[in-house]
Amino acid sequence: MVPRSVRIGYGIGSFCTGTFSTVPGLLLLFYMTNQLAVPAWLASFVVFLPKLWDVLINPWVGQRSDRSGSRRPWLLLGALTLPIAFALIFAAPGMTGTPAAIYVAVLYFLTATAYAFFEVPYKAMPAEMTEDYHERSSLLQWRMIFLGIAILLSGAVAQPIAEAFGYHVMGVAVGVVLFAAMLGTYFGTAKAPVVTRSEAEPSLARQLAVARTNKHFLLLLGFSCSQMFAAGVMLAGAPYFATYTLGDSGATTTLFLCLVGPILLTMPLWVWLARVLDKKGAMVLSSALFMAGAAAMSLTPVLGSVYAHVCVFFVGVGYAGIQLLQFSMMADVIVHDAATSGKARAGVFTGLWTACETVVFAFGATVLGWVLGLNGFVESQPGTKVAQPGSAIQAVLLGGTLLPAVFIGVAIVLTLRYRLTAAEMVARS
Repeated sequence: MVPRSVRIGYGIGSFCTGTFSTVPGLLLLFYMTNQLAVPAWLASFVVFLPKLWDVLINPWVGQRSDRSGSRRPWLLLGALTLPIAFALIFAAPGMTGTPAAIYVAVLYFLTATAYAFFEVPYKAMPAEMTEDYHERSSLLQWRMIFLGIAILLSGAVAQPIAEAFGYHVMGVAVGVVLFAAMLGTYFGTAKAPVVTRSEAEPSLARQLAVARTNKHFLLLLGFSCSQMFAAGVMLAGAPYFATYTLGDSGATTTLFLCLVGPILLTMPLWVWLARVLDKKGAMVLSSALFMAGAAAMSLTPVLGSVYAHVCVFFVGVGYAGIQLLQFSMMADVIVHDAATSGKARAGVFTGLWTACETVVFAFGATVLGWVLGLNGFVESQPGTKVAQPGSAIQAVLLGGTLLPAVFIGVAIVLTLRYRLTAAEMVARS
């Protein structure tokens, strides 16, 4: 049994995960197009290209953390580097256009590297703390509670701070939160039990070969990537949806409350549903709720702002289940692989999974930027109002609603093929 103090200490690290994924996902594209006058097509590349580095750095970190005697020093390394790099992203010194894009790209590249130092070992830890199928869901419940709080606070507070005091102040404030959360996990997991330790694979090529032989991992990776792509599109589209569909940029905050509030309210429900329906059934249900809410948002111009907020709430209920179940199923895959192969390779799977997850999440914002650019979206600077063409307004609406719904549908199809259930885990234990 994992002590409660360790569960809380581990969960605090989700302030890093939630904040880092939320703030750039929500504001970085909008920051460049509407603050730094970076064209939408170029801004979309800036959001995406540094994430390609994750494909190399995340498996490398996973390999190195497998070889090390403890994963905790990697948590500390991330805590000492990520907050500074993150704050500098939003401190472009008097730059606009292409120079600003280059500046943000370089800093985002460094930030992605620092984030890998923390996140890859962090995600590998649950599978090493307990071998119990359902206790992993309970352990990750704490993680999801803190993740929900982080997403709620960062999504609801980051934009108001940026609008009131400037993006540079917001960057520093978020950096402080990141630093506190990462240190909290470093110290809070000092007494974490270790029931198994991972073995390092010698190269990235070998890690990819291991992943290709694990059908459960490949299916989990497939539907997780589809879900994260959908989430990336919706998150990046939120400020555009609020500004150009609802006609109120301040609605970004209330939309975010509707999206993230369910993470805090429904987490015990999803833990219960994972037991009743098994994790696969609960994942299909959560994805279906996300898909229905996203598709229904396309009717917002007809049915209004209140209707849009209700739709986002249903998306949030589904997203809460998706977040919990993804991480719990990842831990199951790691434990099952150890039982069948005789090797503990948590870092291999978490490194590859984290790399793919962050890449496709950023790619969601990239695709949205392409959609906006192809439909004539006009970039701007603060205090400068521009009239957006009707095609751009329509792209904001449909790109941010129907596109995510389609990819969640793909995720449901892949989830139905997933076969790693509680019965299979017991048979292998």
